[in-house]
Amino acid sequence: MAVTTALCTSFKGELLGAVHDLDTHTIKLALIKSSSSGTYNKTTTNYSDVTGNSDEATGTNYSAGGQQLDSISISTDASSGRAFVDIADEVFSNVTTSAEGCIIYNASASNKAIAVISFGGTISATAGDLTVQFPAVGTGGATAIIRLDPPS
Repeated sequence: MAVTTALCTSFKGELLGAVHDLDTHTIKLALIKSSSSGTYNKTTTNYSDVTGNSDEATGTNYSAGGQQLDSISISTDASSGRAFVDIADEVFSNVTTSAEGCIIYNASASNKAIAVISFGGTISATAGDLTVQFPAVGTGGATAIIRLDPPS
């Protein structure tokens, strides 16, 4: 089916209900295989949406559930009025797998979905490193995957 890059709508509501603490919770990234049968977008609510459709990537040295994101930092920018999250690139080392996207989810909060990301095509690694590269967060956080914008 399809993976569309989006911040999950459920995540936005759960932020207001104090479900997620990106500073202290275990935030993980799992790969979605290239021949996925489900549709993953802003309506995705949980990592189990991916596993329930058997759409998580598999392969040598790739573990179900993916990996914990190594570095997450939360910032604010007074001039833009944004709050945003900067995420370090995630490297899956020495894997043989392929994926068309990924899900970022909160393993500390019942695996609730945060975001889904399309890679724009299939990426693969064969006995090598597969890197999920996040955009560099510039001034004001406009390029951040996770950001809260002020009202317009």
